[in-house]
Amino acid sequence: MADDAKLPITRQIEKESRESGAPPADVHLQAVEDCCIYDRHGMSIPFKSLYQDRKSIIIFVRNFLCYSCKEYVDDLSKIPKEVLEGAEVSLVVIGQSAHHHIVPFCSQTGYPHDIYVDPQRIIYQKLGMKREEKFTISAQASPHVKSGVFMGQLKSIWRAMTSPAFDFQGDLHQQGGAIIAGPGSQVHFSHFDMNRLDHMPINWLLQLAGVQHIVNFSEKAKVIHV
Repeated sequence: MADDAKLPITRQIEKESRESGAPPADVHLQAVEDCCIYDRHGMSIPFKSLYQDRKSIIIFVRNFLCYSCKEYVDDLSKIPKEVLEGAEVSLVVIGQSAHHHIVPFCSQTGYPHDIYVDPQRIIYQKLGMKREEKFTISAQASPHVKSGVFMGQLKSIWRAMTSPAFDFQGDLHQQGGAIIAGPGSQVHFSHFDMNRLDHMPINWLLQLAGVQHIVNFSEKAKVIHV
């Protein structure tokens, strides 16, 4: 790990991709640019509006009940808006539930940035995101997931039981991913998760998008200028 720390972020990502056996995702946004996504009020906008005029980090989560996705978004919520605005970068989370689950999910995570849903998973499917989990020996677990599998699943079940509308809030087998795109249809980076713990480290995404800050994801988040 000491040698890895000396590598530029892009080299680290290439190295980890080779070791995990996962080829880089080949993403063509033209196939999904006119697909509709929905906000917390059920109003639709075309997917391309997220990245047409500025660079955007777009995070696709598995489902809103998934404990690992919830804890990942917990950390996304710690990124100050002014850090993103200063770099002219947007941060967007996309889920695959019905739109009425957005407000409770944001309340649970404290997530203040843009969030939409693709309830029919049309964009997930057209981009080729995985619908099964694959674990490898060399795969590194997400640094943003604090719960173990047993406790995490208990938390997911409890949130399902206490949700105003009892459902699974998305396809339980669907995996997520991350894309950095824009302005226009240019894709700067893409990663499709192999399993529930295969999230891209958030600081890597920020640096790849040109955000010159490192966020310390401890209890009291701090921003470090680089």
